[in-house]
Amino acid sequence: MPAVLALDVGSSSVRAQRFGAEAEPLDELKQERYDGGDPDEIVELVRKVVAGRDKDVDAVGVSCFAHSLIALDEAGRPLTPLLGWRDTRAADAAEWLRRRVPDAAAVHARTGAPLHPSFWPAKLAWLAETEPDVFRRAARFVSFCDYLSVQLLGGGPATSLSTASGTGLLDLAPARWDAELLEILGVGEERLPSISDEPRGGWYPALIDGACSNLGAGCVGRHRAALMVGTSGALRLLYETESPQPRPGLFLYRLDERRVLEGGALSDGGNLHAWLERTLASAEGSLLERGPDEHGLTFLPFLGGERSTGWDPDATGAIAGLTFDTTPRDIRQAGLEGVAFRFAAIADLMPELGEVVATGGGLLADPEWIQLMADALARPVTRSTVEEASLRGAAVAALERLGCQTPEAALGEVFHPREAWVDAYRSARERQQRLYEELRGED
Repeated sequence: MPAVLALDVGSSSVRAQRFGAEAEPLDELKQERYDGGDPDEIVELVRKVVAGRDKDVDAVGVSCFAHSLIALDEAGRPLTPLLGWRDTRAADAAEWLRRRVPDAAAVHARTGAPLHPSFWPAKLAWLAETEPDVFRRAARFVSFCDYLSVQLLGGGPATSLSTASGTGLLDLAPARWDAELLEILGVGEERLPSISDEPRGGWYPALIDGACSNLGAGCVGRHRAALMVGTSGALRLLYETESPQPRPGLFLYRLDERRVLEGGALSDGGNLHAWLERTLASAEGSLLERGPDEHGLTFLPFLGGERSTGWDPDATGAIAGLTFDTTPRDIRQAGLEGVAFRFAAIADLMPELGEVVATGGGLLADPEWIQLMADALARPVTRSTVEEASLRGAAVAALERLGCQTPEAALGEVFHPREAWVDAYRSARERQQRLYEELRGED
């Protein structure tokens, strides 16, 4: 029976594990953590967790964080550190692009990504403006997973259709680099990786981690969404379509030639949870004993800027309603509810959404937060039993390529909205939306 090695390169750690033909783990998970943007350091950690185990399997599947950019010189060496989605220095460049392109909405409709500093177009424009010598010297612009492939397997830079679509520089329908953006940026296709989903040395090209997370948690089709909270957060659908059609406020990326990943992303997720824990004094006590009206706070979770739904990189966090009676517990509850309300705003843009499955380490570690999500979404949320969804998803994708049909991932406890708090959560969500619109200057 086939066996595969799955590799998951996340934003703060790398993990590897072998899986059998039914996507069941065959050995212990190996993990190495890192902090920083040195691509060579991450490559060495990948070598460590793989440690020759790719020789005992039929294929290797890879999940990797999306939207990263590295400029390489003629020798293939990095000219820049790894520029990730959390780097907002390209905010002014994104605004310049919105003024420069004939129609920013048309760019989103073609590429599935808005003109936002998370994506390549703004990062490339920023690099050309702030580091012109580096921009001119760059022989190639690649994602980290493309750089990893060259370092481990050799050959020239190539990228998967999935990774290319996550750059915001891919014209989705013809599945090629977007000509209009390339002309505006002054970047020729020869400076970008070729697009190919063909394996190299038994390794399949890396897929966007979000798509792998959906696959691993069994969230496929137009009606079952993955509600993922790791470092950041996302609500995503993975489904088949012959004609990708991005919807306003949402991203849309290709997984492969027949499937797309659609949804909304939040820059504040597990990182906000961690900030609340380390910033506040004692916040002891359950968050489920009272509704949002009892603390009276409204929290906008944009500490890392906004992605979905308004994609405003200049947005910042805000708390309204503070008094001398406000406690750390109040702020913690309002913060976690605030994230849940932003997920509800994303869900409103996907009316076909049916089931919601909670996944990601930041969410699965806090059952109270799952309950708050169900209350805010006003629909049941089912807890995934898969602890490493992106890792399992990389295995599932590789097994699919080998012709194996894997069983659906098991689901766990269902968290139902609490009827006693329905009106309170609806009112609190409306308060947040009003504050959101006021701070954005909307009428």
